Amino acid sequence: MKPILLYFKKLHIFAGAKLYINMLLALLISFFDSLGILLILPMLSVIGFANSSATELPIISEMMKPLSDLPSSASLPLVLGAYVLILSVTGLLQRHQSVVGVQIHQGFIRYLRLDTYRTIIESDWSFFLKQRKSDFQHILTSELARVSQGTQLFLNLAKSLIFTAIQIGLAFLLSPVLTVLVLLSGLLLAVFSRRFVRNAKQLGDRTSELSQNYFLGITDHFNGMKEMKSNRMEQSHLNWFQGLCMRMEQNMVRFTRLQATTQLYYKLASAVMIAIFVFVSVQVLQVQTGQMLLIVLILARLWPRFSSIQSNVEQIYSSVPAFNSLIELRAECKAARELDLQQQACSNIDPLPLKEALECRNVYFRYNRNEAACALRNINLRIPSGSLTAIVGKSGAGKSTLIDMLMGMIQPERGEVAVDGKPLTPERLSSFRASVSYVAQDPFLFHSSIRENMMLVKPEATEAEIWEALQFSASDEFVRRLPQGLDTVLGDRGIRLSGGERQRIVLARAILRKPSILILDEATSALDLENEAKIRTAIDQLKGKMTIIVIAHRLSTIRNADQVLVMEQGELIQQGGYQQLSSDSKGRFSKLLHMQAEHTLQP
Repeated sequence: MKPILLYFKKLHIFAGAKLYINMLLALLISFFDSLGILLILPMLSVIGFANSSATELPIISEMMKPLSDLPSSASLPLVLGAYVLILSVTGLLQRHQSVVGVQIHQGFIRYLRLDTYRTIIESDWSFFLKQRKSDFQHILTSELARVSQGTQLFLNLAKSLIFTAIQIGLAFLLSPVLTVLVLLSGLLLAVFSRRFVRNAKQLGDRTSELSQNYFLGITDHFNGMKEMKSNRMEQSHLNWFQGLCMRMEQNMVRFTRLQATTQLYYKLASAVMIAIFVFVSVQVLQVQTGQMLLIVLILARLWPRFSSIQSNVEQIYSSVPAFNSLIELRAECKAARELDLQQQACSNIDPLPLKEALECRNVYFRYNRNEAACALRNINLRIPSGSLTAIVGKSGAGKSTLIDMLMGMIQPERGEVAVDGKPLTPERLSSFRASVSYVAQDPFLFHSSIRENMMLVKPEATEAEIWEALQFSASDEFVRRLPQGLDTVLGDRGIRLSGGERQRIVLARAILRKPSILILDEATSALDLENEAKIRTAIDQLKGKMTIIVIAHRLSTIRNADQVLVMEQGELIQQGGYQQLSSDSKGRFSKLLHMQAEHTLQP
């Protein structure tokens, strides 16, 4: 229960006084509900079903005094009117409590969703490199829903306990002996039912595991749909999905069977207990008919509460793994935190433009500290402000890792990254990122319009600024030909556009920010020669206006680079001008040029 209590504290912080108003309403509802039960005996007495001795009980005798001075013709309407009034007040209170309860519950879930999402995106890039995207989706949907249900069940449990306590007090006033017998029976049944609670916890663990596998599977399948369709793997994927769905079904059936078994035991025990109560009341305690009827009515209402409490406890324990998943994720995110978005929202983050140079000084980096191999080793470089720097090398040479390091996405294990001679510390990171635009090799566009995709980086951008950026990336012509122009919805990941068109839109979005540093990670690899030439010309025009760093796929496109950095196996093995490196016949860059030229000439 510790994880649930932790989140109940969060609920207390979120809801404040409204939470306790809701509990007070539950208390009043229980009180008026009990008062309505107590009015049954006066009604029975008035109509002659119960004799006077049946009403000589605490509370009831006080309720009967005002009726003794009234004529019998007025007593019954008065009692019935009071009964209707009490039930009406109870109904109004229940209505108000339901609305307040939903407001608290839905508001708390909104708070949890926002808080969890903020916690995730405040983490550094290294954290995301170690995680699966499907796990985030699983927690933000399935597990949060179970946490929501668990929180609501906890509140329901508290209300049930309040109602039960009042009903027990009322029953104790009417018959202490029978009430003690009920409590002892309920306690014995609760002890007997502990194993059901343990089984519920185990089934909850299994539910979390299966749900996680479900999200992982469907994410992988839809991401790899083209691979699946082209290689006719539909049946194998369907068989896997069918097996998983079967296990999920069986797990839910087991949990339902567990709850149904518990309810069966409570119903059987309820029937036996009521029979025993009636027998003891008539044969042993000589209880009058009206009083016995009232006691049986109270106990018949009280016993299902025990069953409800047991059911709530089982469901709460089955949701504990979801609470644990959320707690573990928050702990991991907290350990990997690099931003405070709430603090940033309260203060303006001024960009940190590059004025002198961006440097790496003796930088070493490993993705896994337990492995000996370094992704980057002894990197020393200097990128002057306003220059065009190209980074080349074979796949796996460490080019993208170096780019991540230069952007501050990952932190060196040894050495440092410096901006204008000063180390890039966490305090300067947000300001530095505000001055950097990045275009990935695999361009990503959101399922929204071109205008909305562009304005994500600059919400205040004018239409003229958007068209200027599109023109720079050679995108304006094809955008004008689209049915809705800037308002054309691009589909999932921009699927309505070709690869080259997506890449140009993403490049335009990066330019729209007017960054101090523009980083292109093989951003022209999907373009045809004509559009690549346009982009290359535009980039050349930006030289001196911003610092440009390019990971080059086609080496012929970087002839105008101020410096070329050659990477191999995580090391910087060559650096210099294009002509200087290409004239060194023994150097790696010259060999890369030769291999690419041979590949181009092949039919």
